Amino acid sequence: MSFRQEKRDKIQRYILEKISQKQPAIVKKTAETFGISLNTVYRYLRELEKNTVIEKTEKGFRLVKIENIIPLSRSDCEKMGEDMVYKEYVKHYLCYLPDHVIRIWQYSFMEMMNNAIEHSEGKQVTIYISRDCLATDIMILDDGIGIFKKIKEYCHYATLDQAINELFKGKLTTDSKNHSGGGIFFTSRILDRFAAVSDGKIFTHDNYNQALNNLEDTGLNLLPQGTGTMIYMGLSNFSNKVLKEVFDLYSDEDGEFTKTSVPVRNIFDDFPVSRSQARRLCHRFENFLEVELDFTGIDEIGQAFAHEIFVVFQNAHKDVKLVPTHMSRDVERMIHHVKQG
Repeated sequence: MSFRQEKRDKIQRYILEKISQKQPAIVKKTAETFGISLNTVYRYLRELEKNTVIEKTEKGFRLVKIENIIPLSRSDCEKMGEDMVYKEYVKHYLCYLPDHVIRIWQYSFMEMMNNAIEHSEGKQVTIYISRDCLATDIMILDDGIGIFKKIKEYCHYATLDQAINELFKGKLTTDSKNHSGGGIFFTSRILDRFAAVSDGKIFTHDNYNQALNNLEDTGLNLLPQGTGTMIYMGLSNFSNKVLKEVFDLYSDEDGEFTKTSVPVRNIFDDFPVSRSQARRLCHRFENFLEVELDFTGIDEIGQAFAHEIFVVFQNAHKDVKLVPTHMSRDVERMIHHVKQG
């Protein structure tokens, strides 16, 4: 690619990102950022509009979206298999993307479609696809029992929230004979945006409000009413992520799923203080060789909470490596204090 073409692509990408972000004064900002004239920026806009990449609105421009809703019966999906559902209904929307991005979508879609087929117990499965020049969103909806309720009942958890919290750890399945429990764990980490919505609750690594905003941006009222599950997935068309690299982060040399990472902030509404909270957090940690405890957004923790994890649990499971990360000064001090005894 020539330098001139590379600069043109950067200018075009900049304009599109600003339009997507609904930024004001795009023409002026683009001209100032790249040292070009206002007329040149307007020429870029006309070209993008001519190529149906953007379209005019009353307030300026917006990205042109290609959208489709595909209603299917779960029984038909089961007969086809998730791979054929992907090839028949989804693949052609993604064919222009880089190969490594296509592979991410292929893995993510098939994993989540398989969940809807084999675990939802519903009658209908609906696929929603939305694509513009910058990003692609895919949703899979079913009218089944609901993912959190299914996990709660199978694992005999006390609440739906406990079922949601266990999803952060991975290795959680309601069919251990046929599934490893890594589908949602890896899919939620390889994509830019991921949310599972059911029974009025959300599992997401994103901020809760941001996840709701992502769903509202689709412009569709697709949130499940009553029973059922909606899986929301979003990824930049220019993503640099590589599927294998994400797998390697949580696997040993033999490719076994041996490491996990738990965002503590997503587990607790308030600052964690009690031993019972710690015991729930540590539930199933013994299934891993290494557990990262990400304390991003947690300012402080209670002494009993820290002692239960880093002394009681650790002494009972010496083969499990606990790795606290992104600690505030107070969190780090408390963990050091309980370890010193």
